[in-house]
Amino acid sequence: MSNLANLSRNGPVATLTINRPDARNALSIDLLAALHDRLDELERTPTPVTVLTGEGRAFCAGMDLKQVLGGYDTAYELLSSLGALTLRLRSLPSVVVAKVNGAAIGGGCGLVCVCDIALTHENAKLGFPEVELGLCPAVVAPWVVRKVGPGRARRVLLLGGVMDGARAAEAGLVDILTPTTDDLDEETDALAERLASGGPEAMAATKGLLNRIDGSDDRDLITEGARLSAQMVSEPEAQARLKARFG
Repeated sequence: MSNLANLSRNGPVATLTINRPDARNALSIDLLAALHDRLDELERTPTPVTVLTGEGRAFCAGMDLKQVLGGYDTAYELLSSLGALTLRLRSLPSVVVAKVNGAAIGGGCGLVCVCDIALTHENAKLGFPEVELGLCPAVVAPWVVRKVGPGRARRVLLLGGVMDGARAAEAGLVDILTPTTDDLDEETDALAERLASGGPEAMAATKGLLNRIDGSDDRDLITEGARLSAQMVSEPEAQARLKARFG
């Protein structure tokens, strides 16, 4: 069993930890496979609350950009796996809480938007720099729109760049802002405890209803997003930019 993603349980609360700290928890094909394995476990025995976080100083630095230098096939494998992961996270019956302990960039920030509630601290870095690299954030774009609305999503995704935790809260990417990482730990624990005190069947039903209302179960949109993103990352412009930075 891969240790690139770990799952622990404490009563009604499960914690799913992205565990590739040496690469700032960047999403490789192997890491995504490990996350899918842990979701298999969660789906078999769900908990009322699931906390998603990252090991070390980063939450998730997004796609492993060195890996997508391999061209369309590798990029599509990675991006389609990421897309499937977002759908599975959203469809979990438990309330999924993003504990954004550090940098959440690109696809990592997309995972934040997939979660039902997100917390971070003032010094965290969040954002979508894809356009600056000649990439298209098509897999995560639907989740950003659902999180912050279409107008804000256009501004965030087209301007690119990253922002600190305070600006991310202002933009609506996160729901709760704390001053420090210590405060983040305490606030997340308190939130998880509060959520777990509710009726799990009522919470799951409400989440399922909200998913139907906002179109979270639109698999075709995510599949097309993976194709578009893989196509763009394979273009000469994107490959040249990526090779200049990572090659």
